[in-house]
Amino acid sequence: MTASNVYPTADLRALDTAHYMHPFTDFKGLAKEGSRIMVKGEGVWLTDSDGKRYLDGMAGLWCTNVGHGRREITRAVAEQMDELAYYNSFFKTSNAPAIRLAEKLAEITPDHVNRVFFCGSGSEANDTVFRMVRYYWSLLGKPSKKVFISRKNGYHGSTVAAASLGGMTPMHGQGDLPIPGITHIAQPYWYGEGGDMSPDEFGIWAARELEREIERLGEANVAAFIAEPIQGAGGVIIPPDTYWPEIRRICDAHEILLVVDEVICGFGRTGSWFGADTYGVKADLQPIAKGLTSGYLPMGGVLVSDKVAAVVIDQGEEFFHGYTYSGHPTCAAAALANLAIIEKEGLVARVRDDIGPYLKERWSKLGDHPLVGEARMKGLVGALELTPSKPARREKFADEGKVGTIARDLSFKNGLIMRAVRDSLILSPPLTLTHEEADELVRLAAKTLDDTHAALKREGLI
Repeated sequence: MTASNVYPTADLRALDTAHYMHPFTDFKGLAKEGSRIMVKGEGVWLTDSDGKRYLDGMAGLWCTNVGHGRREITRAVAEQMDELAYYNSFFKTSNAPAIRLAEKLAEITPDHVNRVFFCGSGSEANDTVFRMVRYYWSLLGKPSKKVFISRKNGYHGSTVAAASLGGMTPMHGQGDLPIPGITHIAQPYWYGEGGDMSPDEFGIWAARELEREIERLGEANVAAFIAEPIQGAGGVIIPPDTYWPEIRRICDAHEILLVVDEVICGFGRTGSWFGADTYGVKADLQPIAKGLTSGYLPMGGVLVSDKVAAVVIDQGEEFFHGYTYSGHPTCAAAALANLAIIEKEGLVARVRDDIGPYLKERWSKLGDHPLVGEARMKGLVGALELTPSKPARREKFADEGKVGTIARDLSFKNGLIMRAVRDSLILSPPLTLTHEEADELVRLAAKTLDDTHAALKREGLI
């Protein structure tokens, strides 16, 4: 029996259009084209309702770090649900999986991080950060320190506070965002915005935009700086090596908290347990999600440094914040099983020493393609910047985003899932990717570039 007989695609698409409002979606456009309906995942591969296979170059949505179909996780979930599927963490109550997970996170984080506040997603984690940081400064008798500085084109989630912390202007245009008390500075995007500076020079310049903004606002009014180690949804913006050390220096010099958003970079993606580790940065708060459970169940949290915890716990009273699903026992069981796989299979070191360098070497060669301005990668997260004029580093296509969408659709057609951001193709495969699968990924990416180049010539876009 074929997959299309088991899963009637046309019927499912009709029901999907009639009832399911998708996230980040042009509803009319989706209704016209119909959804792609995934029905099976195994390793780095997905299968849709028509039986077509795809290499999952986005690890679901930056999250399926240990790959699809891991029975170790599904068994742990089933066993936990048989014992205690759910109970809340309010009213002086806890549960064993959440306690063990908190202990495990303290073990794998740097020595100065020993606490975690659990929630259900990365967006909730960043809303938690927003409230905890302001509460922290209030407890210290500095209630004027309220302003968050973030980055243009950064992404921290889609709830009200998280979307405001992010720097995505299309999101800000819906709902009168950002909310007051949040400003945005330049991103460390050397390829697109570095001008005539070298990467190292630009890294220092971009970091010092934070210092200039602190001076403009007044140090007494600034609470924190929040940023992703590598900007994910913004187009895999990998900062120059000079950027993060200068950011930490500035935060220390001006008494503001440093929030390093690990929702994408955490749990091995960059070749360390956390992106902050990769860049040698000591964070005060670290939002987490995605790779915490490899997406098997929704769970997030905020890793809280001893510095912040000492104030919030020892000097505070009740922190009026939390979620129904904070410390959800079944989600915690999934996370524990997921982290056990990462440790048992040595996936963090594998990304750093084996599959990361292996894929990067092959990915970098795609930079020779006439359509590619830059091929960049750190750990197992990368991007291909598409350009209409290869010698001109910052030249853009006239209708920004159109070419990226064409390339993304052709990539899906070729059986490789990549995401388009503006006119870039971005990549974030499972950490379990084999050498053979990496070779196939690069082959399919090269075919997608060739197909896109041919399509642009036919349409007169180059």
